[in-house]
Amino acid sequence: MSVNVNRNVSDQFYRYKMPRLIAKVEGKGNGIKTVIVNMVDVAKALNRPPTYPTKYFGCELGAQTQFDAKNDRYIVNGSHEANKLQDMLDGFIHKFVLCSECDNPETDLHVNPKKQTIGSACKACGNRGMLDTRHKLCTFILKNPPETDSSCVKEKKEKKNRKKDKENGSGSGEAGNHNDIDAPDAVDGEEDDDDWAEETTEEAQRRRMEEISDHAKNLTLSEDLEKTLEERVNLFYNFVKFCHNDKKAQKYLLGGFECLVKLHQSQLLPRVPIILKDLYDADLLEEDVILMWAEKVSKKYVSKELAKEIHAKAAPFVKWLKEAEEESEGSEAEEEEEEEDDENVEVVYSSSARELKVETVQPEKAEEDDDLDIDAI
Repeated sequence: MSVNVNRNVSDQFYRYKMPRLIAKVEGKGNGIKTVIVNMVDVAKALNRPPTYPTKYFGCELGAQTQFDAKNDRYIVNGSHEANKLQDMLDGFIHKFVLCSECDNPETDLHVNPKKQTIGSACKACGNRGMLDTRHKLCTFILKNPPETDSSCVKEKKEKKNRKKDKENGSGSGEAGNHNDIDAPDAVDGEEDDDDWAEETTEEAQRRRMEEISDHAKNLTLSEDLEKTLEERVNLFYNFVKFCHNDKKAQKYLLGGFECLVKLHQSQLLPRVPIILKDLYDADLLEEDVILMWAEKVSKKYVSKELAKEIHAKAAPFVKWLKEAEEESEGSEAEEEEEEEDDENVEVVYSSSARELKVETVQPEKAEEDDDLDIDAI
């Protein structure tokens, strides 16, 4: 399992990763020791020799350390848990790995044993600085500087030799030195640009259109523009009819609507409430989805400024929806009250009565009232 090199960063897409420390306790009594199984992999992720973090553990814990580079065994005397060592490794990373300016672990150490200094150079931001040499580990680093990459040294030497050869060749004027250069002959830049250009002839355009699938052709500009308004509306409905009774699809439709307003802002922005009303009437957008969309301004599809303008234009339509909802709730409440009144009305039938009379029946008293009347008697 890997963790972020800088564990203060909680971003799961943080690109600087390292394996989690694996510690194994061996031995008993005075000979007990902790072997860091994957110290080589951890040190490689930190771009530091594996002896540095191991020695750092020894300095912090006051324990002796042992290195066996041939067998990749790095040992700290005593019994120590992996979580404790992992937390201690964070201190090593902050002091000897991370850049002091950008907090990126792309640093190299430059040791000068003569001046007793340790420099740090960041390849990410270019910052250069000196490390605090008061820590005990700095003494070990000064005595055991990191090995420089031999390939890099060879490349630098080759570059210097090439410069010297060029200077000597220009001074002597010999033509033989020119043939020794490995660089290819210069090529005319205009011809190179022509090779990368895309053909714009009618034949090339026709050939590219044939490669497009039948479905993609329907999305391109075609003869549909010459159809009547009703036919074009039916075409549009065929594209968006999947939104019916699907709230998730309706959210995507609102996002696409915002993108469309961005493309034709001057024409569509003033007509935002009208378009939303038409989509609502066509059952492509439900009331709940529109009200939820109006509550929060999102910058997922367009800029926040444009999203605010769209919401401001849609405000009258949203207000109308809310008022209509409140009126419907009020009418429902009135209907419930009427039903309750109807329950208290009783129709009495009498053979001697000449006319139909409707009497209002009062609700019966509770049983407790009846009991009180009996006791009073």
